[in-house]
Amino acid sequence: MSERSPAPGGLALVEALVNTLDLESGADTLDTPEGRARLGITEAGLPAARDLRESLRATLLAHAGHPPHREVTPLGELLAHAPLYLAVDPLDGSATLTPADAAPLLSRIAAAVATSLAEGAWTRLKACEADTCHWAYYDRSPAGRGRWCSMQVCGARAKMRRYRAKDT
Repeated sequence: MSERSPAPGGLALVEALVNTLDLESGADTLDTPEGRARLGITEAGLPAARDLRESLRATLLAHAGHPPHREVTPLGELLAHAPLYLAVDPLDGSATLTPADAAPLLSRIAAAVATSLAEGAWTRLKACEADTCHWAYYDRSPAGRGRWCSMQVCGARAKMRRYRAKDT
């Protein structure tokens, strides 16, 4: 949907998971083995991945000042079950929040959220305000007030609707 460049760092994983579902067409790349493999999701882990995706979407909508798209499990409740540890490099003493097991999606997402929080980037990841879209995007605008994944598509549609509403 969006022509924007991917979110930085671990937020690219969050963005990729949220954007596996195209709300307008209903196409879900998690329905395919290839789509699941790109994110390290097993068939058995599919229901949990979809719950996580929609909790993330609701949080990203909140980042943009919009209400949740539907009732979801709060993201904090899901992330509370993500095993993480603090890895400290013995050579330089640098520390990194790391999933306890590199494969589980929940732990990788939790590490990405925690790291982006520390970097001040978490609230820049948003979901498009358009009801038929809600695509995740990283808001690089100076003021951090982006509203749509694409000004050329969703933004233009919203502005045209407002313009037409003024004529009636």
